[in-house]
Amino acid sequence: MKVLKFGGTSVGSPQRMKEVAKLITTDGQQKIVVLSAMSGTTNTLVEIANYLYKKNPEGANTIINRLEQTYMRHVQALYSTETWRNKTAQFLRDEFDYLRSFTKVHFTSFEEKVILAQGEIMSTNMVTNYLQEAGVSAILLNALDIIRTDKNAEPDFNYIRERCLEALKVNPDRKIYITQGFICRNAYGEVDNLLRGGSDYTACLIGAAIQAEEIHIWTDIDGMHNNDPRVVEHTEPVRQLHFEEAAELAYFGAKILHPTCIQPAKFAGVPVRLLNTLDPTAPGTIINNDFQPGTIKAVAAKDKIICIQIQSSRMLLAHGFLRKVFEIFETYKTSIDMVCTSEVGVSVTIDNPDHMADIVDELKKYGTVTVEHDMVIICVVGDLSTDNVGFETLACSALHDVPVRMISYGGSNHNISFLVRAEDKQRTLQALSNTLFPTKK
Repeated sequence: MKVLKFGGTSVGSPQRMKEVAKLITTDGQQKIVVLSAMSGTTNTLVEIANYLYKKNPEGANTIINRLEQTYMRHVQALYSTETWRNKTAQFLRDEFDYLRSFTKVHFTSFEEKVILAQGEIMSTNMVTNYLQEAGVSAILLNALDIIRTDKNAEPDFNYIRERCLEALKVNPDRKIYITQGFICRNAYGEVDNLLRGGSDYTACLIGAAIQAEEIHIWTDIDGMHNNDPRVVEHTEPVRQLHFEEAAELAYFGAKILHPTCIQPAKFAGVPVRLLNTLDPTAPGTIINNDFQPGTIKAVAAKDKIICIQIQSSRMLLAHGFLRKVFEIFETYKTSIDMVCTSEVGVSVTIDNPDHMADIVDELKKYGTVTVEHDMVIICVVGDLSTDNVGFETLACSALHDVPVRMISYGGSNHNISFLVRAEDKQRTLQALSNTLFPTKK
């Protein structure tokens, strides 16, 4: 059995829902399908919550009514019989009445999470009803019954595996199992969400739990490209990536995946395939535990980076200096991306400016602090182990006329990173493509 995930744009209109339905039923095989909310819905639900936080029920009701009208128009276009139009319309009316009920209660973050869950609940019910109208043996599995996090807000994998297998055992003969992405319950039974990776995370958790044949992540892009196609010419999809390579690319800017969402699939050994809803016949990108030595796979860029340099003659031969520096970032829950050290200083990069003033103020106790904004991390991913001689030199030589602020190499066998100014991003990416992928033009 395969697990397929479709994002918000893939179910963003009645026509797109029909296309997804056709895609998942063509081969007649059993599969679990994870759906996001219709595109734009979650943002609208956030807006509704913001009005309720501000104790403005009139504003919230206005947005709720507007969203309800949109959904009712979709109902008319999606279904071909009055029976299923009426059934789905009544379900949606109940949903929107439920949303309006929050205008009369004390509103907290708990209620907000319940509101945000309704987008996935509506989209999955609409698609399930459409499939059943078409005579497909489909059933809706409520993600709130099968996906749970523990007290550390991490997925409770044993619980997820037991509930998934039990749900399949109770309904063994269905062809299509529809469920919601993103939403879950927490360890206390409250409605919550997975945050990182959203629906992709749900698909990988379910795929790992049932030991799926493959997990398919459907987007509007033909797999993961070897560079950013928005700013670089002649990019091409990468047909195969190791899980670690995919995680590096996702962390350093490849938006098609969240870096942590594929971890359950990696540990379970279940391949993840990235596919394109606009071109279903394209092979996309397969992510698995196979490693291809001697190859550079792709380049990615992470924007809005801040570089912080701490220089101090007191650092020379002083044990404990780095510990004190890192503890400051830990205190303010600010992650560090790159680190470079010398005898008299250390440079680090961060992407979260929320506590910059406090961090800099603390760092000044240990040396002279210099801060540079508007930087970009350029990440080259592939076989960059010491056995693969020459590729790090090739990457560096490509940037012979680009002012590079920092280089990080050796922390991973899959990655070499360069810190450059934002104004040099495009030419850096293009130069790396020209050198590393010369035949891909």
